[in-house]
Amino acid sequence: MTTRDHYDLIVIGSGPGGGALAQRLAPTGKRILMLERGHYLPRSRANWDARTVFVDAAYQAPDTWYGKAGESFRPGLHYCVGGNSKVYGAALFRLRERDFGEIRHVDGISPAWPLGYDVFEPYYCEAEALFHVHGQRGEDPTEPWSSQPYAYPPVLHEPRIQALNDTLLREGLHPFHLPLGIKLDQNPDGSATTHSPCIRCDAFDGFPCPINAKADAQVICVDPTRAAHPNFTLLTGAYAERLLTDPSGRAVTGVRVQRDGRTEEYTADVVVVACGALSSALLLLRSANDKHPHGLANGSGQVGRNYMRHTMSVLMALLKEPNPTVFQKTLAVSDFYFGEKDWPHPIGLIQMCATSHADQIKAEALPAWLGWMPDMPFDKMAEHSMDFWLQSEDLPRPGNRIFYDGDKVVLDVTEGDDEAPRRLRRKLEDLLEPIGARPNLLERSLYLGKDIPLSGTAHQAGTCRFGTDPATSVLNLDCRAHELDNLYVADASFFPSIGAVNPTLTIIANALRVADHIKARLG
Repeated sequence: MTTRDHYDLIVIGSGPGGGALAQRLAPTGKRILMLERGHYLPRSRANWDARTVFVDAAYQAPDTWYGKAGESFRPGLHYCVGGNSKVYGAALFRLRERDFGEIRHVDGISPAWPLGYDVFEPYYCEAEALFHVHGQRGEDPTEPWSSQPYAYPPVLHEPRIQALNDTLLREGLHPFHLPLGIKLDQNPDGSATTHSPCIRCDAFDGFPCPINAKADAQVICVDPTRAAHPNFTLLTGAYAERLLTDPSGRAVTGVRVQRDGRTEEYTADVVVVACGALSSALLLLRSANDKHPHGLANGSGQVGRNYMRHTMSVLMALLKEPNPTVFQKTLAVSDFYFGEKDWPHPIGLIQMCATSHADQIKAEALPAWLGWMPDMPFDKMAEHSMDFWLQSEDLPRPGNRIFYDGDKVVLDVTEGDDEAPRRLRRKLEDLLEPIGARPNLLERSLYLGKDIPLSGTAHQAGTCRFGTDPATSVLNLDCRAHELDNLYVADASFFPSIGAVNPTLTIIANALRVADHIKARLG
């Protein structure tokens, strides 16, 4: 066993939370160690190959987890520098201001956050600038107030998506430019150019970008921090096996790491866990000791519980005419986010997603598809497809949790009422005729490989929620563990609720907020 140098700060995980926090603190000159269990993803043309990414799931974690009934599956996680942001679609939304308050759903309550939107708002502005978010204020009817405009202009719609936008406007809806984190140049008129190779290809949503045009945590945070700050060290292939505490159990002293077949220990004054909501909870659970017999920071019994992920579906409409759009992920619709006239409960968000590929469609094809379109080959299906991502809010439930059963990881999830997702799908179905589509939607399983449903682990949140009461929460309002003086969590684990927008921008904004608390602490 080897003990390395002592650090001022250890950050476990290089995704959006860990990356944003580390880049914020590196200019202090404090010695920072970042531990990443994976390595850099290789940069090759295979990064843009639909079969490699979606059908073979080549970049997906090789782990085997189990559901509550004992069924095995591969979690939709990516162990690499940049974490899951390497394959995310870079849709970077703010939670709605109402999402921070209590909201009644048909099957329960989305609880209020212990801090309001006003606390996060300045950090949202910083997060949008940091991650090159392109958007347009004033289009989204549910967007919260902002003290600043977007730093970058919206990515313009291609002609077919612009036609969709115009059709939705005629139908009385309020489509808006999707806020996208992407590194683009600007046209002379100030609009975002579509001349980037990442935009000219359709391999963006769900693919790692080999030209580093996508604003992911590696490109935006980790690599620039490594280049600019010699006090920052990144170790890859470093699996954080457990956290170590002092004899009192009140402080973390270090991290035990498995790397290259060796056991190593690294010590620090402050430790930040940012592995992703599921992996962070697992790390705390396997760090149990005499002072924390049920897992580190788990005196409340809440570590691993209240797991949330949006209720999501990817639906493919087949248009009557070919769809020549290359990059169609530029539009979203939030008119039904908080309900409608005859339904007072939240319904959800519709946004465009990656263009379907023939290899994906073939791998996912069901007999019903083939019976419906027997004479259309898969490549023609892809040419006529238009793809939509639908998501509704999932509520925090203590029984929805991740835990260890012996050596097995078990993800125990009971689905909530599906009325909101059904209504959201019907809203899209009602639009098929106006947009020139055939009267059916084909369900897809984009993103997480072919042997796990989409709703499995995407948009993970809530396993170490923050709050003021140590009996019902894991973290305090600074996202420091109630029971340990120097342990922080900086990913979506802290969410008390998840809303119905993609969580990454909130993760980044909160990581910047937590970094400011740690900066004051470190002096």
